[in-house]
Amino acid sequence: MAWTRVLSQAELPPGERKVVRAGGRGVLLIHSLERIWAVQTNCPHMAFPLEFAKVGPDYSITCALHHSAFDLRTGDVKAWSPWPPGIGPLFRSVSRRKALRVYPLKMEDGGIWIDA
Repeated sequence: MAWTRVLSQAELPPGERKVVRAGGRGVLLIHSLERIWAVQTNCPHMAFPLEFAKVGPDYSITCALHHSAFDLRTGDVKAWSPWPPGIGPLFRSVSRRKALRVYPLKMEDGGIWIDA
């Protein structure tokens, strides 16, 4: 594993979100549900930013723009976008159900470390 220290724990208080760089890519950190999550910055469905996504008590993250939902623990798809009639068929061929990338994360020496 190639762990990268991205922030001090104090730089990400509860309720905050930050995009950091690790392993040459952007990673979204979410301090929620008494835990910190590290996921890809954009929704794997239509590549919309996840910075404003809703995080639920069931460990889900739901894209604010098209409502696809993913499990923060595994990245698995929980719900795919409920397309309006007539629009869904236009995007179905370019929008395959893809899991959200979840990165291994550890807290050590007062820092937040990601293996990206």
